[in-house]
Amino acid sequence: MREIAPSLLSADFYNIEKQMNELRQTKVKYLHLDIMDGNYVPNISFGPGIIKNLRKKTDFIFDVHLMVNKPENYIDSFVDAGADIISFHPETTIHPNRVVSQIKSKGIKAGIVLNTHTDVDILKYLIQDIDLILIMSVVPGFGGQAFIPQIMDKVKVVREMIDQSGRDIILEIDGGIKTHNVKEVADAGVELIVAGSAIFNEKGIINNTEEFYKIIGE
Repeated sequence: MREIAPSLLSADFYNIEKQMNELRQTKVKYLHLDIMDGNYVPNISFGPGIIKNLRKKTDFIFDVHLMVNKPENYIDSFVDAGADIISFHPETTIHPNRVVSQIKSKGIKAGIVLNTHTDVDILKYLIQDIDLILIMSVVPGFGGQAFIPQIMDKVKVVREMIDQSGRDIILEIDGGIKTHNVKEVADAGVELIVAGSAIFNEKGIINNTEEFYKIIGE
């Protein structure tokens, strides 16, 4: 089952309640939440307080993507805020395996994020423990960037690694996903597809979401 995960980073925070109400009228099950510390990436987004408030009013699966240094220092706060999945970049911590164990000890899913430059070899030492692999198809830090086509080679390699592992690991992609390229990534075996500006725009959340699901055949 392939799913669309709208990225809150592209939402209109002035009208956030209205937009969440619109999302609830769609097939969407996941909400992608990008957390930036202004250090690992040159941008700052929002923190656990926003997520905690959203949790009170929505039942989406909260897919939290930590773009922060030393993610181990943030796990408890985001679990308490209502995260269902927490993913992090392995290069942001000394012991990625320990952070995976920390996340899973809280009873939620743990994911690893591969930057555009991150070698897939790092997964060899983590794949037996993780629940999700997020492949970045733009350089992380800002929304609205263009999809990097060469990343499709990485998608295919990681899809094969997951299949060979025999484990039920979600393959996710984030960055520059639009209606003109979403079928390509879905056909390559991506199961969770993050879309930001392509969902939250003047055409309307409901119309945009319906178009995405129609294209990917769900």
